Amino acid sequence: MTTKSSSRPHPRLRVDVDGPVMRVTLDAPTCRNAQVPTMWAEMERLATTLPPEIRVVVLTGEGPAFSAGLDRGMLTPGGVDGEPDLLGLTADGPEALADLIETFQHGFTAWRECPALVVAAVQGPAIGAGFQLALAADLRIVATDVRFAMAEVTLGLVPDLGGTHALTSLVGPSRALELCLTGRSIDAHEAVATGIASLAVEPDQLDATVDDLVAAVLGAPENTMREMLGLFRGIESRTAAEQQRTERGAQARILCAMTAAMRGRTRPGA
Repeated sequence: MTTKSSSRPHPRLRVDVDGPVMRVTLDAPTCRNAQVPTMWAEMERLATTLPPEIRVVVLTGEGPAFSAGLDRGMLTPGGVDGEPDLLGLTADGPEALADLIETFQHGFTAWRECPALVVAAVQGPAIGAGFQLALAADLRIVATDVRFAMAEVTLGLVPDLGGTHALTSLVGPSRALELCLTGRSIDAHEAVATGIASLAVEPDQLDATVDDLVAAVLGAPENTMREMLGLFRGIESRTAAEQQRTERGAQARILCAMTAAMRGRTRPGA
């Protein structure tokens, strides 16, 4: 029996589970799914407590925007009710504030460390923290109206949620620096051409395309899929020899598991 459930662990988040698939939706369309730190804490919790039966996580946004980024109220005196007062906390000095930002980063980096494949389905604006959340996924499928921008520079800030490393691994340091310095928009064509996105489709085809991808992934043996994730996550930091060692270790584990399964099926009475 397929397990289905829906919950709202945060006022701006909705989580739907359908068997081995979890869909995490940024669900505050009236503010274009703007993000706040308590959302990031909840996303870290979701990623680090993922049930073992979940094989794919889809990150998406409700409405015409994926996410407009940080709620601008966070950068005003007093901030947003129920959220850390960023400007007030500057009184504690840069080291204390950096320690707080480290906890924010976990809401993004945790997706790259969870055991499931993470797919971002991105439509419309994905700005600042929205872009960085999409970059935290393993794969990005985008609508043709997507608009990525690392726009922190327009506020006099720098990207600080893990996005610089992820972006650089995709497009290289020179282009990543240019994108972060200018804050310019990246359309669907450039996103696919540079490797930021795997595929661009018309907005009304985004959900169906992601569903097709998820179905294809679930068609592969579970241990093969999880070993494949291990092969590619962190690949940019490995030497060729280290990657070869990772490959042969994964293959050996798969073959041993296959042999054990076959032996189990051929035992007398099995």
